Amino acid sequence: MKIAGSTALVTGANRGFGRHLAAELVARGATVYAGARNPDTVDLPGVTPVRLDITDPASVTAAAQLAGDVNLLINNAGIDSGTNLLDGDLDLIRLELETHYLGTLSMIRTFEPVIVGNGGGTILNVLSVLSWVNFPRHAAYGAAKSAEWAMTNALRAQLAERGVRVAGLHVGYMDTDMAAAVTQPKSDPAVIARIGVDGIESDAYEIVADDISRQVQAGLAGGVGALYPQLP
Repeated sequence: MKIAGSTALVTGANRGFGRHLAAELVARGATVYAGARNPDTVDLPGVTPVRLDITDPASVTAAAQLAGDVNLLINNAGIDSGTNLLDGDLDLIRLELETHYLGTLSMIRTFEPVIVGNGGGTILNVLSVLSWVNFPRHAAYGAAKSAEWAMTNALRAQLAERGVRVAGLHVGYMDTDMAAAVTQPKSDPAVIARIGVDGIESDAYEIVADDISRQVQAGLAGGVGALYPQLP
């Protein structure tokens, strides 16, 4: 995948990590559509704002009609409601799943024929280290990201034969508004954006962007005891 000369759509590109991804793509010579629920909040030079709510099928369809030359789709839009599964608001848990899983799936189902029609390309799903390990404070988010990871794996195999590469980016906390209350170490989102775009350009299927994600990935083989040593 050559970034220079490609045409990308980044969801949730008006702020945070999505804005850094869009900026990195522009810097490397891509044409970039910046998706946001309110396109007026997109202030990045060199991009085309697109009104896009990934949980609204009509909005997704309209975006695909507007951005009909896309060959790189980056599914970044997301939320973290901070909801636990045992006594948290079920509506918030549903919203997490609607956004990370069903919303991302809707984007892929709608844009897959666009990408195929443009000669093939790449889809990158921005996942999380919490796809692999989960804690009560971010339980709804982690469950939704785990579902998105499973979906990424399923579609990767199905779309490969159609000339569409499906990649996943795993990363821990980044220094964005979403993690503003986090006191643990956070990565620079501009650095992670460069790593992510490097991974796209090198045709990686799985991009593990930071140390914590690499540690958790290695711990998967150790089972529950390795991932949750605090358990009695």
